[in-house]
Amino acid sequence: MKQVKIFDTTLRDGEQGPGCQLSLRSKLEIAEKLDAMGVDVIEAGFPISSPGDFKAVTEICRIVKNATICALARAQKKDIDAASEALRGAKIARIQLGIGSSDIHIKHKFNSSREAILQQAFDMVAYASGLCDEVQFFAEDAGRAKDDFLVQMTDTVVEAGAKVVNLPDTNGFCTPFEYFEKISYVNKNRKYKEKAILSVHCHNDLGMATANSIAGLLAGAEQVEGTINGVGERAGNAAMEEIILTLLIKERLGLKSGVDPKYIVELSAMVASAMSNPIQANKAIVGKNAFAHSSGIHQDGVLKDRRNYEIIDPQIIGGTLPALVLSARSGRAALKDRLNALELTYLPEDFEDIYTKFLLIADQQPYVEDRDLRRLM
Repeated sequence: MKQVKIFDTTLRDGEQGPGCQLSLRSKLEIAEKLDAMGVDVIEAGFPISSPGDFKAVTEICRIVKNATICALARAQKKDIDAASEALRGAKIARIQLGIGSSDIHIKHKFNSSREAILQQAFDMVAYASGLCDEVQFFAEDAGRAKDDFLVQMTDTVVEAGAKVVNLPDTNGFCTPFEYFEKISYVNKNRKYKEKAILSVHCHNDLGMATANSIAGLLAGAEQVEGTINGVGERAGNAAMEEIILTLLIKERLGLKSGVDPKYIVELSAMVASAMSNPIQANKAIVGKNAFAHSSGIHQDGVLKDRRNYEIIDPQIIGGTLPALVLSARSGRAALKDRLNALELTYLPEDFEDIYTKFLLIADQQPYVEDRDLRRLM
């Protein structure tokens, strides 16, 4: 099994989601929990963006005991200086700096040329390398960049001192097949494989961020980035809990993380509350319906053996086994199970009449609750 590094950017990229700004107290609580969970890198913020973010990075460095602390910077000396200063107290300090790699960004964002962009990337990585323990470079919009240019950019920044090269699908543009081919191509053709690892950072604009992240790891990347609950700009980032559970459940991938999954439910709730950003009910892993069953066919199968319709034991992520949801789609097996759990007794010959009356109630409301069953009985 190949162990991959887990890079959490909830406190930086996740907070960039509209309305998702975090208080200093919330950032510190989430950072402590991420550290206890065992993530390898916590991206704590973008120090030059505001005094509050600078202070948050400084304070996170003070309390985190194990994880590498990363701070974001543009490929500019003033950004790098601010990041370096904020990271002064980190056990291991990493600056992540970057610049656009797609022709769209080079021309329409920077009004520049490939040659000038490469020179700026080299100069700024070399500068940052003298100010922190590790430099991570991100080739922004790598998802739409030319593969040959990404190889050239990767070699350039590694020569300048980068230890990690992040090839993000910044706009969620790629399919898993395209992203696999892109990461594979860069990994195969780059120099200095022993000096730096590749990282993947995927956005969810087409709903494929988690799949793309796994594809990137299978293509040779050794670090994966994401956020708790998939929070972030636009449609968000790859959901960290989905990546962690995929690596845990799909052993045939040959990949593993060093993260303890038992903190996932607690962390998910912390982030949702702190950001006032509710989790959709059918969200994978952490949605309230993720382990719920309403269909009679499914409920009958689950009552016989939960493995019939569940691939994850919610207890491994700090959750509990939910009661079966009784609705108009529920069958006899689920109703009998709930009546027995509530110790509501009946004569066997009366059950069909009870079930008929149960369905009349269920057709009038989304769920049949325990008080409804007590009233019925």
